[in-house]
Amino acid sequence: MTDQTQLIQDVNIQDVNIRENIPLTAPAQLKAEYPLTDEVGQFVYDSRESVKRILKGEDRRLVAIVGPCSIHNKDIAIEYANRLAPLAAEVSDRIVVVMRVYFEKPRTTVGWKGLINDPHLNGTFDLATGVGMAREILLEVNKAGVPAATEMLEPITPQYIADLITVASIGARTTESPTHRQMASGLSMPVGFKNSTEGSLEVATNAMSAARAEHCFLGIDNDGKTCIVNTRGNDMGHLILRGGRTGPNYDAASLAQASRLLKEANLPPRFVVDCSHANSSKDYTKQPLVWNDVVQQRADGNDTIVGLMLESNLNAGKQALGADLSALEYGVSITDGCISFEQTEDLLRSAYETLAGQTAVLEA
Repeated sequence: MTDQTQLIQDVNIQDVNIRENIPLTAPAQLKAEYPLTDEVGQFVYDSRESVKRILKGEDRRLVAIVGPCSIHNKDIAIEYANRLAPLAAEVSDRIVVVMRVYFEKPRTTVGWKGLINDPHLNGTFDLATGVGMAREILLEVNKAGVPAATEMLEPITPQYIADLITVASIGARTTESPTHRQMASGLSMPVGFKNSTEGSLEVATNAMSAARAEHCFLGIDNDGKTCIVNTRGNDMGHLILRGGRTGPNYDAASLAQASRLLKEANLPPRFVVDCSHANSSKDYTKQPLVWNDVVQQRADGNDTIVGLMLESNLNAGKQALGADLSALEYGVSITDGCISFEQTEDLLRSAYETLAGQTAVLEA
């Protein structure tokens, strides 16, 4: 060994900023610990097929994706699902209700990254517990009879939980990412792409087109081994309008523009409207205004609207996450503000009544 070789070996030139590598349980092992039952598997399949028919225009019902901005407590999530289940059944002939079960929180800078990343809410980043807790919650949500929706923030998580998801989404900050477009091309469920934080729809329509194509990229398999992933492409991508820095985009003119852009891109002119984020000017109390406006547009005959999203929790508002976890108020969001469950009930029931006239016209 030469002196130069020894010098190179003595100097750390790899993993300079890595503090520690901690092995994570393989997806197959976690699925064995929290197994998918035949009943839940059939429920997920049927729920996905219902949403696919709506996106294709074959089913005239509306999809309503409602639930917490992000899940931070297992008991709260399960209670929400159990309360949502009878309501979902009540409106099911006009509205397909799906619960937001979001575990990963994208951050512009820093902050709590979600239950998978930090399940104990204390900066210990116990991801092994986090993925197990996420899978356990999803199983309980589906057992309650409520389909689940989540945001796919990176390409590893789907191997652990995707079999329990009815609808996935790609967020405004990641819709432009080639990695997320490639991942979406291989997902087994419909995937919504949000317009950019600036408000650009072109970013999302480009993502939809990219995800419909075949791709080849690096990922992991069910045994947790790094592998080359070859995909077929996912034609169930859809646009989610969430507004942007230029303002809301749920008004009739904005929806007409979205429909035109989708047609020009040879994509189905159907989309979901997010009542939160820039569409409500980041004020959770304005979500009902957006909801009612969009539902009325649909009732008046705008069939390009196939769904809505609503941030809702057991109790209204939001609270700061501090060091004293015992001070957290039960059922209140620790991320974006949410409306209460009672207000969510009122909005779903009012939408059900508003859509009754349209249903009658369609049936006639």
